[in-house]
Amino acid sequence: MATSLYEKYGGFKTVSRVVITFYELVLDSDLVGHHFEDIDMPRLIDHQTKFMSSLLGGPASYGDERLRAVHHHLNISHAEFDEIGALLREALLLHGMDEGDIDIALQAVETKRGVIVARSAA
Repeated sequence: MATSLYEKYGGFKTVSRVVITFYELVLDSDLVGHHFEDIDMPRLIDHQTKFMSSLLGGPASYGDERLRAVHHHLNISHAEFDEIGALLREALLLHGMDEGDIDIALQAVETKRGVIVARSAA
């Protein structure tokens, strides 16, 4: 049985550290940082850690309807989604993930573009 990226990189503890770094980068972003004003960051980090864990082969599971519901009101654009991907790549690199594994992780994120990006957003 193949080892998941979740297991390969240390499980929940490592994913949590990556997510914390990711949100430090996101909050500094001029393009997407405004989406996180007045947000309960500890709660968001917890949810994002579970979501990222699921994308990397971990135990958590998030359905598309839930993702759509929590992102719909944000009117996220393709450019903003791309920025999130770039910042996630940076966070994963900072935590020592191999380039090939980062590509796999970002491909998993990419499968959620149609659920997260608002159709009316540019």
